[in-house]
Amino acid sequence: MQKEEHLTIRPIRRVKLILPALTEATSPYWRPIKYSLFPPLGLATLAAYLDPGLDIRIVDEHVETLGLDDDPDLVVIQVYITNAWRAYRIADHYRARGSYVILGGLHVTSLPEEAARHADTIFLGPGEDTFPTFLKDLAARAPHSRYSSPVRTIEGIPPIRRDLIQRRLYLVPNSIVVSRGCPHHCTFCYKDAFFEGGRTYYTQRVDQALAEISRLPGRHLYFLDDHLFGNPRFARDLFRGMRGMGRVFQGAATVDSILRDNTVEAAAAAGLRSLFVGFETLSESGLAGARKRQNLGRSYRDVVRRLDDLGIMINGSFVFGFDSDDKDVFARTVEWAIESGITTATFHVLTPYPGTPLFSEMEAQGRITTRDWDLYDTRHVVYEPRLLAPADLKAGYDWAYREFYRWSSIGRGALSHASMKHRLKHFAYSAGWKKFERLWGSVIRLKQLTQARPLLEAILAPVAGTPDITAEDAKLAPVLPVDGDPENPAGIPPSVTIAAP
Repeated sequence: MQKEEHLTIRPIRRVKLILPALTEATSPYWRPIKYSLFPPLGLATLAAYLDPGLDIRIVDEHVETLGLDDDPDLVVIQVYITNAWRAYRIADHYRARGSYVILGGLHVTSLPEEAARHADTIFLGPGEDTFPTFLKDLAARAPHSRYSSPVRTIEGIPPIRRDLIQRRLYLVPNSIVVSRGCPHHCTFCYKDAFFEGGRTYYTQRVDQALAEISRLPGRHLYFLDDHLFGNPRFARDLFRGMRGMGRVFQGAATVDSILRDNTVEAAAAAGLRSLFVGFETLSESGLAGARKRQNLGRSYRDVVRRLDDLGIMINGSFVFGFDSDDKDVFARTVEWAIESGITTATFHVLTPYPGTPLFSEMEAQGRITTRDWDLYDTRHVVYEPRLLAPADLKAGYDWAYREFYRWSSIGRGALSHASMKHRLKHFAYSAGWKKFERLWGSVIRLKQLTQARPLLEAILAPVAGTPDITAEDAKLAPVLPVDGDPENPAGIPPSVTIAAP
């Protein structure tokens, strides 16, 4: 921590926590439903450490207008790479008005010197331990200019201030995070830089996670964890505890964790209906180059078959632009995804984020072509590809989205499922996600997302019979090592950034 004297700190009575809109989320006509899908929880997590008697407001600029004519005493801003310039402008504005401004999050941790020019205090890494320390220092009128997190635990953190979240502005207001980070180390991922100096993956206690779930109204949950199955023991205990709660939930997991044991069956029995899976590429050399070891040697067909048999819809993630990718990669990837019955697909242009091994490697090779962070949105090409011209990579990415979400492609994908019910669910979910964005924009502007929630839950109704997980089944199958770490074979449980999930 770096100490700095602040002689003009105002008494803290009004606190404003801001998530500036990501550049790609803004549009003069409509906002994609993905940015109103669920509330991010990083700022609400930090708000739990504030004195409840203060005047506290959280503003998520993705779902509401950010007014700048107020006069908060303390401003907390969560910074991602594609909202960084806007975050800095907001920070400069409030500092000029006499507010004490702090910045934190993924981008701040990656480029602290850049962020420090726009803040009174910056936070590096998770904020659960450093934010309370900062508040004590601020009360003593001796805050530091920089706080770095040495602690990696979310056990015993106070309940999230969900009362500060505008629930009616989100399709699935019950977002939840029960872990931090990921046990894997892909070269293009921010995670290692953010959690540098401590554990890169850890979880809540199961009883605390279940207590948080029990406090949430309604049925539908959205787990924002990077890897919900990252610790098999934790995940299985969590799902056993959730069984009988009548919940429906969505989350994310890796290829190897789906094939590893029967954790996914336990999740399905607890209510898992849709899973984000990072396939990333069909190329073994691409996987090896990205250090995506959790996918190497695994059968994607087996992953799809296993989830399909459980009636779990798949949101597949795919990345274009690895050094082995040529012009055929787009058609090959899209055809496989359609033929396999992937319900929704998220395509990305490979993006070397600052602080990642990929960025360091490409910078050393002179391949980074811009530092305009607004373009680091996985939709633009910001480096020199090996086998593709930048324009061809961008054109192929755009084509992949158009081709995958053609009506005919949605129909073909739906027909890949065995049951008529699953076919109808696939068609409704895929079409609803991508073919009605202007309609979603109208619903969002009219603040009527709560009216659409029952339809989503109906689409997520189970396809197959609920798997019967017996006590014998619940015994954990042998756990594969996580990236070969013999001291942590289960990837033992994760924390919030001052920006967090």
